[in-house]
Amino acid sequence: MINCLKPFLQYKHSGVPWVGDVPRHWQVLPNRALFSEVKDRNHPDEEMLSVTIANGIVRQKTLLEGSSKKDSSNLNKSAYKLVQPGDIAYNKMRAWQGAIGVSALRGIISPAYVVMRLRNSDDLPTYFHHLYRTPQFAKEAERWSYGITSDMWSLRPEHFKMIYTPKPPPAEQAAIVCFIDHSSAKIERAIRAKKKLIAFLDEQKQSITHRTVTRGLDPNVPIRPSGTPWLGNIPQHWETRKIKFLVSITGGMTPNKSVERFWGGSMPWVTPKDMKVRRITHSRDHITESALRSTPIAIIQPPAVLIVVRGMILARKFPVAITSVPVTVNQDMKALIPRSAISADYMVSLLIGIQRELLRLVEIAGHGTCCLRTDSWENLALPIPPASEQEHITVFLQQELETINLAAARAEREIRLLHEYRTRLVADLVTGKLDVRAALTQLRDQAELKRHFLPDTESDVNLEAVLEEENL
Repeated sequence: MINCLKPFLQYKHSGVPWVGDVPRHWQVLPNRALFSEVKDRNHPDEEMLSVTIANGIVRQKTLLEGSSKKDSSNLNKSAYKLVQPGDIAYNKMRAWQGAIGVSALRGIISPAYVVMRLRNSDDLPTYFHHLYRTPQFAKEAERWSYGITSDMWSLRPEHFKMIYTPKPPPAEQAAIVCFIDHSSAKIERAIRAKKKLIAFLDEQKQSITHRTVTRGLDPNVPIRPSGTPWLGNIPQHWETRKIKFLVSITGGMTPNKSVERFWGGSMPWVTPKDMKVRRITHSRDHITESALRSTPIAIIQPPAVLIVVRGMILARKFPVAITSVPVTVNQDMKALIPRSAISADYMVSLLIGIQRELLRLVEIAGHGTCCLRTDSWENLALPIPPASEQEHITVFLQQELETINLAAARAEREIRLLHEYRTRLVADLVTGKLDVRAALTQLRDQAELKRHFLPDTESDVNLEAVLEEENL
C-alpha cells in the first residue's frame, strides 16, 4: 500500500519556505482566510481541557491522573474560553513546541490560550490538526513567536493569522486523514509489539538476575533459611547484611537555577532523567566550581551506585546505575558508596535483582509524588556471597544478559525509527509531497475484501511470533 504513494504530477511554488512546493491544484492561503478567532467566555461549568505537546487537546482530569501536577486553574472560570468539537486551539507560549491541535471535546481552556475555527464548513479540522503538529509548522510557529527568551515566546493570534497554510480540496483533506489514520494504526500495532517484547525481555532479565543473586551459580550448593520471608533460602555459606552496613549513603540537591554562575560547568549533575543507562559517564546538566564552593552539594567519587528515590518513575521501575566519573546528584537521587564487603558492580546486580521488593516499599508522598524513604530500605537484609563469588556472578550476568540487552536495545531503536517514520510520512502527506489517492483506492479495495481494518487492541500482538522474528 505504501508503494502506491507517489508524488503528484504537477507542482507549483507555494511561496512559503516551511511548506515548499505544493500540488498545482492546492491553494496556499493566509490563516486569516481560513480561520476566525473565537472568544466565547462565561461557561464556568464546562469541563476543563488542556492543550498538550504530546497529545493535543485532552481532558485536564485525564492529564492530572497519576501525576504529581495539581490543578492550577482559577476558581473563577468565567474568563475561560469555550472550545467546541472541531475547533483548533493552541497554547500561545508553547505552540512552537507543538502544543496545538483540534478538539474532539467540548470544554473550556485557559484564557491565555487561543481558539480558532475554520471559516469553511467543508474543510476538515483533522487535516489541519495533523498539519500543525508537524516539525515544519513548529519551526514556523517559532519564527512568528515573540518574547525576550524562549520561555516567554508567544504566538499571538494576529501573527497566527499571518502564517500561510496549504489547503487541499476538502475531498483530498479527507483522503489524507483517512490514510494517516490507517497507516498510524499499523505503525502503532508494530510499536505495541516492540514494547511487549521489551517488557518480556525486562521480565526475563529480572528473573535471571533475581535467581542468580539470591541462589548463586551452583544449583547443588547447600542452602539455609535467610531469616527474611521475601528472600527465602540462600546458599549456606552466604551472609545477610543490611544495606546501611554495606554502603554509605549520600543525598543531593539542586543549586539555585537562577544563579547563572552555578550552571554550565564541567561537573556532571545527575537527575532521574539520566538514569536510562547502566553506567553513568556524563549527564544532561553540569554545574560549576562556583556551585561546588557555594552550596553543600557533595562530589561523589566513582565507583558509586546511584538510585532514584523520588518521582513518578518509581511507579513502574527502580532505576539503578554505576558511576565511572565523579558526579553530583539532585535531591531525587541517592548515591550508595560500597564498603569492603561488596563491590559496586555486584551491588548494582543485587539491587536490580530485588527491585520488586524495593518497589513494594514505594509510598505516595506530598503532591502525589512516589517516594522511597531511606528508613524503609536501608534496613533491608541482602544476601552477600564471598568477594570471589561476587566477581564470578557479575561476569556470568554480564555474559548471560548480553543477548537480551542487545535485543531490547534493538527494539528500542526500532520504536524510535517507527516514530520518526510516522512523523515524516504525515509531514509528506499534509504538505502534498505524496499523493494518497491511488493508495486510498487500494486500501478501500482491501477493506471491501476483508470487511475490516487491522485490529487496534493489544491482544492482537502475538508475542511468540515476535520472539521468533527476533530469534530469541
